[in-house]
Amino acid sequence: MARMRVFMVFVLAISAGGALAYGTYNFVQKPPRTVSIPTRPVVVAAADLDIGAELRRDDIRIIDWPANAVPAGAIGDPKDVIGRSIVLPVIQNEPILPMKLASAEAGSGLPPAIPPGLRAVSVRVNEVIGVAGYVLPATRVDVLATVSPTGQNTDMTSKVILTNVQVLAAGTKIERDTDKGKPLAVSVVTLLVAPEEAERLTLASTEGKIQLALRNPLDKTMPETHGIRPAALFGFGAPTRTAVARSRVASASPSAPVVAAPPELPTVEIIRGDKRAHEVVRQEQ
Repeated sequence: MARMRVFMVFVLAISAGGALAYGTYNFVQKPPRTVSIPTRPVVVAAADLDIGAELRRDDIRIIDWPANAVPAGAIGDPKDVIGRSIVLPVIQNEPILPMKLASAEAGSGLPPAIPPGLRAVSVRVNEVIGVAGYVLPATRVDVLATVSPTGQNTDMTSKVILTNVQVLAAGTKIERDTDKGKPLAVSVVTLLVAPEEAERLTLASTEGKIQLALRNPLDKTMPETHGIRPAALFGFGAPTRTAVARSRVASASPSAPVVAAPPELPTVEIIRGDKRAHEVVRQEQ
């Protein structure tokens, strides 16, 4: 009888354990409930795109974007972007927005990225002039020119000629070496300037040397400098500001007569007993 009771308890325990294990297994293997949200197709960049790039089918892809978070003006049809040019840099997986595209009639390449009234001027640079590779499209720079107006080294002057200039493009082009006739890689930076600034930049790059100074894009100040020459750089010459200040003081009262101080005549001390006297020595005419 005791054996029968033990057997029944053992059977009940196995049955309860099996039922619990089966229920736990079914609960774990049950697929999670998914909640579907409405989406919209959005055209995004398949890779980083620079200014002037003409969009091809391989440069874009279509993703499903949540409909309640689609960027304003996002494009969903690839036909609306293929063949158009980029006017602002685009990074990978960024939506292609109309503000970063040239019009369909503007064509492709760099010209559509030039705003009306401005010009794109390219200058040859090296690693030093190009601020060690940190001059990239959409950055801002100041342009310094070093040139001698008279051709003399003593008159060599370095001055900021352009401030807060936008870099439109930066890259490398291949030129032919005139001496050896071999291909030569040349770094070129294209700046976005006004027509008058284009004249100054061209003259400075032709007559002297130019240097680019990278600046913070949030800095909108445009300081005016007087330039500097080698003599003032090493402290051999009088500062320009001091000379200007003196000329202003002299010209402030043009009617005041300038009286020259009389020259100081030599004197001789004569001692007579306990008395001393000073007499002026005059030169006979």
